[in-house]
Amino acid sequence: MNKEQAYLKIKQLVDRFNEQLPYYKKADYNETQTRREFIDPFFKALGWDIDNEQGLAEAYKDVIHEYKLKIKQSTKAPDYCFTISGQPKFFVEAKKPSVFINSTKPKFY
Repeated sequence: MNKEQAYLKIKQLVDRFNEQLPYYKKADYNETQTRREFIDPFFKALGWDIDNEQGLAEAYKDVIHEYKLKIKQSTKAPDYCFTISGQPKFFVEAKKPSVFINSTKPKFY
């Protein structure tokens, strides 16, 4: 997919989401639907191999789903771990649209 095609795909996703926002914000529209209908296609448009279509071994996948991440004494499992050459670069935690995500302004010290 070239840059223009990626732009059009993402624009279509945003337009569809905005047009049907009241439906998506209902509690019964779940996280899995959100991931399959919006998040996965978004990252595919950006060139990430979300479904491991290359058939790479787990250690070399572009995207590892439910990656196990040790933080102190606990284990976390973000929905997506994006890697380059097997090295984790960033994580994405998905939420359904009805979930309010409280963001606070960063504090500067």
